[in-house]
Amino acid sequence: QVQLVESGGGLVQAGGSLRLSCASPRIIFEIYVMGWYRQAPGKQRELVATITKDGSTNYADSGKGRFAISRDNTKGTVNLQMNSLKPDDTAVYYCNANYNLANYWGQGTQVTVSS
Repeated sequence: QVQLVESGGGLVQAGGSLRLSCASPRIIFEIYVMGWYRQAPGKQRELVATITKDGSTNYADSGKGRFAISRDNTKGTVNLQMNSLKPDDTAVYYCNANYNLANYWGQGTQVTVSS
């Protein structure tokens, strides 16, 4: 069973920042496309950002210019720096690892942005 472990969620005021981190097994980190998704109450899970093993990134329009996904190759973690947070960013954020037909999820971390 592949375990992805998220950390860094919490409560922040609008305009503030949070940094999420996802730890995965080394083999997963080195091969898979890693990403962050989020799910707000009553809504479908949606893409936030992804990063390939080579460092290529992709962002949903909602986070462009505010969010930055990165890889720490020393620690084997994938990070999501979130700046200028808005109440609409409130959701459970999930780490994802994807490779061909294999798809794994973390348990999720709550991000709450107060107005």
